Amino acid sequence: MTNKFMKYSIIKSLGTCLLAFLVLFCPVFSQIQQGTALQITIQGVPKEEQTTINGMYPVSESGTINLPYVGTMRAAGLSPEVLASSIQTAYKEAQIYNNPTIQVIWTAEGAGVREQVVHVGGYVRKPGPVQFQRNLTIWQAVQAAGGASEFGSLKRVKLYRAGKIQTYDIDNVEFKQIRMQPDDTLEVPEKNLFGG
Repeated sequence: MTNKFMKYSIIKSLGTCLLAFLVLFCPVFSQIQQGTALQITIQGVPKEEQTTINGMYPVSESGTINLPYVGTMRAAGLSPEVLASSIQTAYKEAQIYNNPTIQVIWTAEGAGVREQVVHVGGYVRKPGPVQFQRNLTIWQAVQAAGGASEFGSLKRVKLYRAGKIQTYDIDNVEFKQIRMQPDDTLEVPEKNLFGG
């Protein structure tokens, strides 16, 4: 009887420890983390609007995501359900959508997903990586890098993509709206003698 009682006590103690571990640590595992990615979908809005919102969103190292129309929102440390509710509230309060239904999918297995960036260099005020977001334009990427310095020219900005180079005058409205792709590189050159 003593052996049975000891086995029962050990099993009971292990069960209690396991339960305590789950209570303490499972909420942490279900919280969104920096450097991962989220799948966000929206319902209850026109079809063309769904395609603008639906997609993968990287969670930046500062713990935020960047959503169309409402901008930067805190994601890290929240559960997917809480974030979905926050996004719905943000769209309603901004009077963009009356009754959106948001779904956020995140799994801990998604950890380590690389944040997507574009690279902006040359004569800009803050050269370096710029967080990529859906519909990011050349103009927006340069502005995110602090804009052209006093020596930089926006008339001959070079876009490096998949081994090819294109040059654009992004002072021209027609070229400001060119969309960026992840891992693109922009180079803002030095002004020439004529200021171009």
